[in-house]
Amino acid sequence: MRVVIMTAGSRGDVAPYTGLGAGLARSGHEVTLATHALFEPLTVGSGVRFHPTPVDPHAVSHSDQGRELHASTTGLGKLLRAASMARSAAEEMADALVQAARGADIVLAAGAVAPLGRAIAEGLNLPSLGLFLQPQHPTREFGAPMLGGRSLGTVGNHLGGRAVISAVDRVFTHAVHRLRTRHGMTLRGPSASRRAHERANWPVLHGFSEQVVSRPKDWRPGLEIAGYWWPHDTRALSGELEEFLAAGPPPVFVGLGSATVPDPERVSAEIVRALRTAGLRGVIQQGWAGLAARDDDVITVGDVPHAVLFPRTAAVVHHAGAGTTAAVLRAGVPTVPVPVQFDGFFWAARLVALGTAPEAVPLRRLTADTLAPALRRATGDPHHHSRARKLAHDLAGEDGVAPVLAALDRLTS
Repeated sequence: MRVVIMTAGSRGDVAPYTGLGAGLARSGHEVTLATHALFEPLTVGSGVRFHPTPVDPHAVSHSDQGRELHASTTGLGKLLRAASMARSAAEEMADALVQAARGADIVLAAGAVAPLGRAIAEGLNLPSLGLFLQPQHPTREFGAPMLGGRSLGTVGNHLGGRAVISAVDRVFTHAVHRLRTRHGMTLRGPSASRRAHERANWPVLHGFSEQVVSRPKDWRPGLEIAGYWWPHDTRALSGELEEFLAAGPPPVFVGLGSATVPDPERVSAEIVRALRTAGLRGVIQQGWAGLAARDDDVITVGDVPHAVLFPRTAAVVHHAGAGTTAAVLRAGVPTVPVPVQFDGFFWAARLVALGTAPEAVPLRRLTADTLAPALRRATGDPHHHSRARKLAHDLAGEDGVAPVLAALDRLTS
């Protein structure tokens, strides 16, 4: 089949689909990944075709609106600001996503663009299914991840989840209107469409493991957990980084991925001071936050292959995005999550509950005095090492691509 995978957002919202797409391609499907042009290099050598869409998420995150996310101190406040930013992006991407879908037999929509992907598939009379990296459907069992994941009780958790999906629906109102006016599609509004798809048990597969998040018992049929989709990445480490690794004991990796910070110089200085206090070497990734530091025991790097580097570290400090969390679990090393916003707090709490992290140190509390003790515990407590290794071993036995292949067969048989 000709399969188009639609997604949007940061690198962590895109990279897992390169691995999934490669797996589908190996099984004989013709796969196209439709997302921001910035991420085309991620598909090189994967067997996955690429269809660029507009919007530069890096530029958006560094815009005035992007920086204003840090002004919100609650999950709901951040979500409302992010939704405002996403409305114009969704409308800009609509035409390119329609173009990508016109040559397809089936649409696979990531959670970030699910309402738009569903609408395009419906307008073109194509089957579709969802591929989500986070639990997005309401449940009474835990708080809505996009609101931080803090439990508000069974009723509060469910209501919070409903509030999130309603907010997401509103993000795509203008984009769906564009599908009607520019492409002649007869479509319901996002909320009505979602309700109809929910009643029909629209299939959604989730790209994480049940060993990390168990499937909620109150989810409807059609919502399944597939297992992780590991990114396609064949890069090696740079010579400079290899030399640094060889020059001493395993370092701690520190990176905030696509998250931004209000004061990167202060955060960088606190990280270096924490490493020195804990007596550890460090590899600091510049990332979208612009972190930077260098001395005898610290090196600053750009983008690096997590699958190659993480297993060679003593621990990983990260923003707890879904993609980086998956990479840390795969590597089998202890971790200190530094959640910044949205689902980062949810994944950070899961890492602590799983025993691979001693505690979370949210960005708003990050100082050398809070990070150094967490680093000592992560690297010095054998419990965190053993839990991390056990989980990595178990995850290596899972195949997240197989359930997606089976779902494609069911949809088209």
